[in-house]
Amino acid sequence: MTLDELNAMDQAGFVAELGGVFEHSPWVAERAFAAAPFASVDHLHRAMVGAVHAAPRELKLALIRAHPELAGRAMVRNELGADSSSEQSGAGLDRCSAEELARLAGLNARYNAKFGFPFILAVKGYDRTGVIAEFARRVERDYATEFDEALAQIARIARARLSDKLPVRA
Repeated sequence: MTLDELNAMDQAGFVAELGGVFEHSPWVAERAFAAAPFASVDHLHRAMVGAVHAAPRELKLALIRAHPELAGRAMVRNELGADSSSEQSGAGLDRCSAEELARLAGLNARYNAKFGFPFILAVKGYDRTGVIAEFARRVERDYATEFDEALAQIARIARARLSDKLPVRA
């Protein structure tokens, strides 16, 4: 798909195409559509992130909670969506040792108990060791800092997904 094709879509087509960029949250695409036409993928991304930032706190929390745990039950059961599965596999989380899985399960439980939402990390460029180290570092933070960090990580994930959907053509 090209940006021109996306810009030519009505809202229903736009949401059908981009509704999954922000995990299980088509409302982001619905709200960003008002900023069309988009001059670039960066412009589109800014509009989508702007829609998130303009949303009430409860909707932001629902967006954060829509994300799967890293190396969590959904991955183990092979129930991740295609994008999440590819992203987690790219970081090697599908090849964790039993010890790494146990460490991640403990971090997931601790993080969820402390913050009430899953740990979110744009894993591109990380390996298993790096993911675990970042997880262990961030679980020590305060709620407000981690809430904001989760939204920032979601924005990074969305940017990568948009780049995959709308590659720059030479």
